[in-house]
Amino acid sequence: MSQWRLVLILVAGLAYAGLSHWMMLYHATAPWALAALFAPLWLAVLGLGANRFGWVGALLALLAGGVLIYVISHGEAGNPNRLYVLQHVGINVVLCAWFASTLRPGRLSLIGEFAQRVHPLSDDMRAYSAKVTAVWVGYFALMALVSVAIYLTLSFSAWSLLANVLTPLCVVALFVGEHFMRYRLHPEFERSRLVDVVRVAMGGRSDRAFHQ
Repeated sequence: MSQWRLVLILVAGLAYAGLSHWMMLYHATAPWALAALFAPLWLAVLGLGANRFGWVGALLALLAGGVLIYVISHGEAGNPNRLYVLQHVGINVVLCAWFASTLRPGRLSLIGEFAQRVHPLSDDMRAYSAKVTAVWVGYFALMALVSVAIYLTLSFSAWSLLANVLTPLCVVALFVGEHFMRYRLHPEFERSRLVDVVRVAMGGRSDRAFHQ
């Protein structure tokens, strides 16, 4: 993954975030908007279904998504805003549980698993990666709570701004901020390129791994 490709991914992500905010405010029940807004969750379920149950799981995920869009677009699911909130909270809760499940004695943390694909880990690095994983657990838990609080106390436009714009910006800020803070806190750690970290986080392998 080149640096320019990383920049394009970030720009595309920010564009999607802004577009999602606009669609939620002005086209919340339009079928095309529903498909775009539920795409991240739909793709995740599709991938999980295909991975666990093959083409049958993928087909069921596609059918479930189609039914969901039909029901919401025909006004048979109540206020669609609640489903958007449920999706945002649900994703954060699932991520929180996933990261937290790897923080067990004797097990490499999730961040440690990612880091190990970039370079070998020392004992200090394993301990540090566990702390970073715990930070992400706290972030996802806090975001889920803030999401519910803002939805209940402020306008839906304020919640949409949080979910679609501030959430991805916070993720990028935490991800990049930790990368650079790591070497201020632990200058003895082996250096890694940000593009390699992003590649691994997206399910690939670092360039370094290909040459080992």
